[in-house]
Amino acid sequence: MRAIISDIHANLEALEAVLADISRQGITEIYCLGDIIGYGPNPCECIDKVYQCKLTLLGNHDQAALFDPEGFNASAERAVFWTRRQLESGSGAAADRRWEYLGELPRVHREPKFLFVHGSARNPLNEYVFPEDIYNQRKMERIFSLVEQYCFQGHTHIPGVFTEDLNFLAPEEIDFKYELGEKKVLINVGSVGQPRNGDPRSSYVVVDGNTVYFKRVDYDFGKTAQKIYDIPDLDNFLGDRLKDGR
Repeated sequence: MRAIISDIHANLEALEAVLADISRQGITEIYCLGDIIGYGPNPCECIDKVYQCKLTLLGNHDQAALFDPEGFNASAERAVFWTRRQLESGSGAAADRRWEYLGELPRVHREPKFLFVHGSARNPLNEYVFPEDIYNQRKMERIFSLVEQYCFQGHTHIPGVFTEDLNFLAPEEIDFKYELGEKKVLINVGSVGQPRNGDPRSSYVVVDGNTVYFKRVDYDFGKTAQKIYDIPDLDNFLGDRLKDGR
């Protein structure tokens, strides 16, 4: 079994709850699809927690902290610059290790039949694949043409399964379980630290053989939100949205 997480966004409470849930199931192999940091109040602590993952990919917010934010709204941009200051202010060895870790993260990981990205097979770092994209046949056909069989991704913070015949299956529609078969699929694992599917609980998936289980985990989002409110450089909206999963 392996757990696949994504989009932690410096939310320590959510990450700790998800890691505890994974541990209770006896799962030791964890893949992280990027965006460890950005938006949230605990970037250093979350990076330190993610060291235990077998695989971690680079997300667009991780890259923005390393370089410069491009195409970010004002709130996200301020959060990136604040995050960068936190990473730079840590003690020497720990700070250096975090920067080196982020700088060495790959954008893509491939295994037989499996592709892992943050965004999409076409643009691993920045392309969003939203549920409504099933109506954009040209976009979806191009993305599917780059997938051998199964692609796991994050970035939108909305969990679910995209099928090659252009359907989107939300976890609630399929009893939170999907069987991998011969057909190509794109699977969004949702977000640990900033859900946007109307459910404030953290989201991730477990892959056991050919079965993908969509998991939801409660955490103390009020505690995370208060940390955000206490940091002037992080917009209150970033805390407010945690309560509604939006």
